[in-house]
Amino acid sequence: MDDLETRELRYFIAVAEELHFGRAAQRLGIAQPPLSRAISRMERRLGVALLDRNRRGVALTAAGAVFLRDAATALDAVAAAAQRARAAGTRVKLVTKAGASHELLRRVLDVYPADVDVVLCEVGEQAEYLRRGDADVALMHRPVDDLVGFDSEDLLTEGQVAIVPRDHPLAAKDELSMDDIRDVPDLPMARWPQLDGTYPKGPGPEVRAQSQIAQLVALGQALLVIPASSRAWQWPEHVAVPVVDAPMITTVIGWPAGVRSPEVSALVRSAVGIAFERRTVALGVRRSTEITDRRISS
Repeated sequence: MDDLETRELRYFIAVAEELHFGRAAQRLGIAQPPLSRAISRMERRLGVALLDRNRRGVALTAAGAVFLRDAATALDAVAAAAQRARAAGTRVKLVTKAGASHELLRRVLDVYPADVDVVLCEVGEQAEYLRRGDADVALMHRPVDDLVGFDSEDLLTEGQVAIVPRDHPLAAKDELSMDDIRDVPDLPMARWPQLDGTYPKGPGPEVRAQSQIAQLVALGQALLVIPASSRAWQWPEHVAVPVVDAPMITTVIGWPAGVRSPEVSALVRSAVGIAFERRTVALGVRRSTEITDRRISS
């Protein structure tokens, strides 16, 4: 079978989304007969029916539904490759959630030997930046961010904190559990979008922007749970309290699978080295504290 052309993929996607050859042809700016012939030729070459045509209209077959998903992904990949080619030899673009992993990011920018443009985004948007080719590399968090289709290196694993209003009784606690914050009547937990874009059920407000949730917390209308290193953006009206049994969060540096320029490789090596240094220092401090505590107790 000959390789499919991007033109054919665009034709099929238009018909699959419109489920009408006339509307698809109008959307593409071509006549309907050539469009119908192009889809039929593609089906013959693939050896499978993608569309079910009858008097009631057009519907996707099971094979067509699968092909629609993969065709859209393929076109996105081609567009991203073109974008990366145009940007080759220019500054590396790193995308990260605003306020996330601030200290690590600042250290990376201090030591990385090349220019980096930092692109700040909202929750869960890094994957789309990478897929569109609008960023070369991203700081992301497992398991809350979408890492499908990306290569990555782990940097730091950490606990989470609850961000609560300074004048709320929870702010006076040294630590909290998930049970302590799950059903607070006057302070519902903010709900972030899940990997599929939907929100979990609950009484708390649906949020996506850091500025949005920051003000809701300051107004005493919500609390949130975030990685400890993401608290750099907290307001004076906020207090961060460790949540001892919250899921651990791992900061990773990710990039499109199989796409790693020399500049991105250098940035990844720098980030991994800095993270290793931070872990080594933290381990040394803990061991020194444990030795001191044992000496005092003896």
